[in-house]
Order: sequence, then structure tokens, then C-alpha cells
Amino acid sequence: MCYDARAYYFGADWSCAVSETSGNLPAASAGVWSEVRKLSLLTGPILIAQLTQMLMSVVDTLMAGRVGATDLAAVAVGGSIWTPATLLVFGFALALAPVISHAHGAGEYKRMANMLQQGFYTCAISALLVVGLVYLAPLFLNMMDVEEDFRRKTFDYLTYILWGTPGLVLYMVLRNFCEGLSHTMPSLVIGVIGLLINIPANYIFIYGSFGAPALGGAGAGVASALVYWGMGLSLLGYVLVAKRYRKLMLLSQIYLPSWDDIWHFVRLGFPISMSLFFEVSLFAAVAILIAPLGSIMVSSHQIALNISSLVYMFPLSLSMAVTLRVGFALGSAQVMDAMRSYKVALVLGVGFAVVNGLGMWLGGRYLAGFYTEDNAIIELAGTLLGLAAIFTVSDTFQAISIGALRGYKDTRAAMVVTLVSYWPFGLTVGVVLGRTDLLVPAMGPAGFWIGFISGLSVAAVLLTIRLFRVHRQTLNAQ
Repeated sequence: MCYDARAYYFGADWSCAVSETSGNLPAASAGVWSEVRKLSLLTGPILIAQLTQMLMSVVDTLMAGRVGATDLAAVAVGGSIWTPATLLVFGFALALAPVISHAHGAGEYKRMANMLQQGFYTCAISALLVVGLVYLAPLFLNMMDVEEDFRRKTFDYLTYILWGTPGLVLYMVLRNFCEGLSHTMPSLVIGVIGLLINIPANYIFIYGSFGAPALGGAGAGVASALVYWGMGLSLLGYVLVAKRYRKLMLLSQIYLPSWDDIWHFVRLGFPISMSLFFEVSLFAAVAILIAPLGSIMVSSHQIALNISSLVYMFPLSLSMAVTLRVGFALGSAQVMDAMRSYKVALVLGVGFAVVNGLGMWLGGRYLAGFYTEDNAIIELAGTLLGLAAIFTVSDTFQAISIGALRGYKDTRAAMVVTLVSYWPFGLTVGVVLGRTDLLVPAMGPAGFWIGFISGLSVAAVLLTIRLFRVHRQTLNAQ
């Protein structure tokens, strides 16, 4: 029999089952193969949950496109405003996972109710900023002198989706709380249900059905808001009812906002948000710089980016899993186990990236053929996917290093590294190679992809150096 805090809070045999069930982390003494198994079991549900979020956006775009080009454009532009804005909330929510995983490893379960509520307060405050930013969007659309119908539909889409912000915040916070405890299945199940609800909800509000008005593309905003509320409330209901959380007494006491705790989340979460923003904004900037080169080059770039983004879902999910593993190990005062988790994740991730890279390099033109029948676009997209094969390895390396650093609660270094690597270095290389003749004849999109590779490779090296330095400092502090 095992007797410790985990046994009390999660059942008498919980701590013994830690290395036997997919919902919990392996024991500190587990070997490399056990680590591989546990990382895989954590990564799988996270990956599916991430894919459901991506597919919701795809469904919105496809269903709005059937109404007309203006509605399709309104959803696309509205989404390009909404998604970066929500990165602020997402970063703060991600900060909750390592905080909970550290407490999980240390057996500090009595503090978790307060941690959860303080995390919610932090995300709620950041959500107010998101609402303000989104409401400023029409001002920029007016400055761009766009068509009135397009401007109105974009504004309607954003107005409707904003009503789902509280539900989205609730879902993000609870998802990261559950994942901090290494319970990844709830967000998977609820994410899949949300996707399945999104399709009929889109049908009702985009095309008009069951007495609802036909709102066109703006109806996708209504559907998304309803899905956000449904996902948030469903996950809340699960956390309150599930036996595994009952002894945590998450809402038995309502804690007032603690500015010290909120500031702790801000110091962890804001750098995460900014790191995400630097990456998203880099791709947006490159798309703008490629736009004048013509539709063939723009389309080829978009196809290559779409395929590589889909492939990136695995290292992203593995990065989130390694945050949990590292945080748990450090909370348990097992510093060497934290480094082992990182190394195992790195081997898994880079191995996956190499296999997928070979697939993109050898079959890039075949993959591009699923998007278009234009031979010029297919040829260029195939070339870009060959570069994406290298890009994927560098991206995987830096993503897993960032995930491990979050487990060490070191997020500011990643923010600085991504800023310097992506923008002054990577983008500069891309512009010089893609749009000028300074070094070689202008390479177009290929030059920008070499810039991506350069920036991500520099980030991977610097982040790895930082990780080993933090690891040594943590080891020496024991």
C-alpha cells in the first residue's frame, strides 16, 4: 500500500497507479521506456484536442464560403483578428499548467483551489483587454477603405464571438488545470463534442434554420460563442462532479483576488503570450511581404504553411506534455528526472520531425496536388515543402525546449530568444533573400522559408543552452 498526499486526494491506490494509468504521471524511478509511454499517453489526447480547435476554424471557413465570397472573407479576416487577440488569455492559461504540475509533484493539493481561482482571475482580467482590442478592429478596417458590406459582416462576426469570451476563458483555465494534474482526456472528449456541436450550430445560424435568422458568415461567430460556453460549462461540470477532483474542494471556498498570486501568473503568462504573438505575427508579416509577388507565389506559400502547420501540431502537443512532466518532476524534487523527460521528448519529437520531413521532401508535390490542379503552384509548393522538411526539425527542437523551460517556470528567456531570433534575425534573412538581390537573385517565397529555418535554428540553439543552464542552477540549488 502507498500512503502519501496523492493517495489521500485521489484515492487509496492512486499513487501506486501513477505508473499504470494514462491519467497520471509515472513514478520518478521509471525508466526511459516508461517515460516514452507516459509522454505518448499525455501527448495523444492533447494532440486531438488541438486538432479539434483547428478544425473548428476550418469548418467555419468552409460553411461561410458557401454563402459567398464576402462572408468567407469576413470570417477569414475576423478570425485573423480574434485568434491573435486570444493569445493573451491563452498564454496566461498555459502558465497555470506548470504551477499545478509543480504542486502536483510536491503533493500540495490543499493549495490547488486557490491556485485555480487566482488563475481564473488573471485570465478574466486579460480577457477584458482582449475585448477592448477586438472592438478597435473596425477602426483599422475603416482606415483600409474596405467595402461597407465586408466591414459590417466582419464587425458582426467579431461582436457575436465576443459573447463567448467568458466561456472560452473558463474552458482554457479548467483545461490547463486538468492537464496540470496530467488529466488530458477531459479536454479531448469535450473538444471533440464541441467540434460536433459547431457544425449544426453553424448550419442554424449561417444559413438560417429552426427559426433562427440567416446571418451569413457572422453566424459562425454565434456558433463559436455557443460552443465556447458549452465547452467551458461542460468542463466545469465534469470537474465539480468527477470523483478524482471531489477532495480538492475547488469551489467549497471562494478566494478573493490575491494581487501577489495574480502577479505571479502575469510574470509567467505574459512572456508565454508574447512568445506566441512573435511567432504568429512573423508568419503574418511574411504573408504581407509575399503578397505583391503574385497569386502563384502567395498560394504556394499558403499551401506549404498549411501543411507544415498541421505537422506542427504533434511537436506542439509534445511540448505541452513535457511541461507537465518536467513540472511534476521538479515539484517532486527529482531534478534529474526533469532533464530525462526533456531528452526523451526531444528524441521522440525530432524523430517524428525527420520522418515527416522526409515525407514532405519526397512527396511535397503530391501533397500540394490536394489543394490545387495548377502545375505552377504545385511545383513551387513542392519546393517550399522541401525547405519545410528542414524547418520542421528546427521548429520541433525549439518547441520542446520552450515546453521544458515552462516546466522550470522560466518563460522570460523564451520571450527574449523568440523575439530576437524570429524578427531581427529570421525576418531580415528572409527579406534579404526573398525580396532583394544583395546576396543572390531574389528568391521569392523560398528566401522567406530560409529565413524561417534560420530564425528557428538560432532559437533552438539558444533555448537549449538556456535550458541546460537553468537545469544546472536548479541542481546546484538542491
